[in-house]
Amino acid sequence: MTKNIIKALIAIYPAMALSEELFLQHKKHQTALSLDEITVTASRTPQSTKTVTGDLTIIDHEAIEKLQGGSLTDLLRLQPGVQISTNGGIGTGSSVYLRGTSENQLVVLIDGVRVGSATTGTTALENLPLALIDRIEILRSPASSLYGSDAIGGVIQIFTKRQSSGHNRVYANVGAGSYDTYTGSAGADVSYKQLTAGMQVSSYDTRGISAKKNSPLLADRDRDGYRNLSGSAYAKLEFAPGQTLNLQYFESDGHNKYDSGFSGNTLDRYQQSYGGTLSNQLTDRWTSILNYNIGLDRQFSVISAATRNSFDTEQAQLSWQHNYRLDHGTITAAYDRLEQDVVTKSNSVQTLDRSRSNDAFILGYIGHYGPHNTQLSLREDHNTQFGNATTGGLGYGYQFNHQWRLSAQYGSAFRAPTFNQLYAASFGDSTLVAEKSDNVEMSLNYQKNAFQAKLTVFDNHIRNFIQTLRAGCPNGLSTCAANAGKVEIQGVTLETHFSINPYWQLSGNLTIQSPRIEATDALLARRAQRYGNLVLQYSDGPWDWSTELTASSKRDDYDRNLRLSLSGYALLNSTLAYRINPQWKLQARANNILDKDYVLAAASSTVDYNTMGANVFFSLNYQMQ
Repeated sequence: MTKNIIKALIAIYPAMALSEELFLQHKKHQTALSLDEITVTASRTPQSTKTVTGDLTIIDHEAIEKLQGGSLTDLLRLQPGVQISTNGGIGTGSSVYLRGTSENQLVVLIDGVRVGSATTGTTALENLPLALIDRIEILRSPASSLYGSDAIGGVIQIFTKRQSSGHNRVYANVGAGSYDTYTGSAGADVSYKQLTAGMQVSSYDTRGISAKKNSPLLADRDRDGYRNLSGSAYAKLEFAPGQTLNLQYFESDGHNKYDSGFSGNTLDRYQQSYGGTLSNQLTDRWTSILNYNIGLDRQFSVISAATRNSFDTEQAQLSWQHNYRLDHGTITAAYDRLEQDVVTKSNSVQTLDRSRSNDAFILGYIGHYGPHNTQLSLREDHNTQFGNATTGGLGYGYQFNHQWRLSAQYGSAFRAPTFNQLYAASFGDSTLVAEKSDNVEMSLNYQKNAFQAKLTVFDNHIRNFIQTLRAGCPNGLSTCAANAGKVEIQGVTLETHFSINPYWQLSGNLTIQSPRIEATDALLARRAQRYGNLVLQYSDGPWDWSTELTASSKRDDYDRNLRLSLSGYALLNSTLAYRINPQWKLQARANNILDKDYVLAAASSTVDYNTMGANVFFSLNYQMQ
């Protein structure tokens, strides 16, 4: 693999010629860095993106708006180092792989709150509507030393819409498109003296497509529709200078049909988070942030005429963080507590009722010394189910000159087994041990005038990798969870952006990787070794146009121990927007313009999960401010 990486570097070398509260507070103090973007995900402390040592991407509101009518997973697929697989059309189960890691080796935060299922270890990203999202930060680096269990692949933090300018505003959107798809959203923000508040609501409804294609079962040949109703709200009160109380609420209720041999297969998934943040500026240098939040994930599925299952997760989260600003950096000390409760039922009969709690202490430091930037983090977790875990991170960046910057980072991480992997009947194994990983990476950044480029090389070693076995299970089980040994993921990612002139911009990314199980040298399921995107944008006055080319090489999937090959694919999408006036905007989007027939996941050796053909979506946007 090392030789392949070196060859790839030679080949592409010529092309190189915490929460919203923390974010808003730091903006007030940014003067010298006013032209930089600010992130809170990379270190749990507000910092300029130019000083981050990890592999970070920020998706702004403009990029999110271009995909109206699409899904969050459609947007994530355009980002460097991100792959997606889906079990059908919009609303069906989706998996996100960051730099080859698994979908449950990822921490997902909504306004700083963990939301997801502790039974599967995943978050239903397919149920989070883009209409409510203002900004997304993706950290593609192990981050257990900051966020605890699951962050082997990294962190995705989603920020819902909020007003930061202090002005009142009202906004709305309606849209319609292929497959009988209809959407609508609306929101408002108000400010009165020291109080700012707002709320948003979003609706999505589509008849969709059949989740499976080529299925021999008549019940699987129908269209599998999806509907979603979601909303969010917030309130921020500055009751004294430097003293604020921030309350937040989010919920998403999704209902989709799927194919499993019974015409009435449905899945309802409800996600909710709520809580508050108390922020106190104790001195000019010392800030205290106290958070308490609840995250809920509830699933109810109809398996057959006689079987109905439910899976409920509640995660109570307490965090008390202190940031002390030095002349050349910031020291962070924090205490985190996470309480997870899981209840599962089959036909109203309780099958599992388990709880575990986790206490953690974190020390961190980010420093800036002229051209030198450093980041240190150390975390100690104690869990009532799997015991203790110590993780750390060490990063360094050096700015050679105005054009070139080099950064390197090491991070250790772990993932505790999910409740399903530990306790599910006829599947779980209570003796499973936690996955552990060590990752090293190095990035080289170049920026001059209108051209930017970033090259990142990474090597992630995962021990005690937990795999779902479909053959060779004990006691004659058809499937089981097992510690399958070591996984090594080596790779390289290239990102570029070029402003051709004031009207035209060209950007792209390419990832070459090798995510393999060490003992068998087999590729991890549904991960491509080469994938990337190319985006061309044009903007002139009221007109805004962009087109995207997304491509992936072939991937492996598995039916029991039978290896399946999923062909590579390339998709062409485009968006055209026209701003009628400062308040009104028309937008049209076309997806899979060439009507490619492609597969992201196999259901079995003979049946694939379906994907959407050529489709269009039209929307009308209004904003009064």
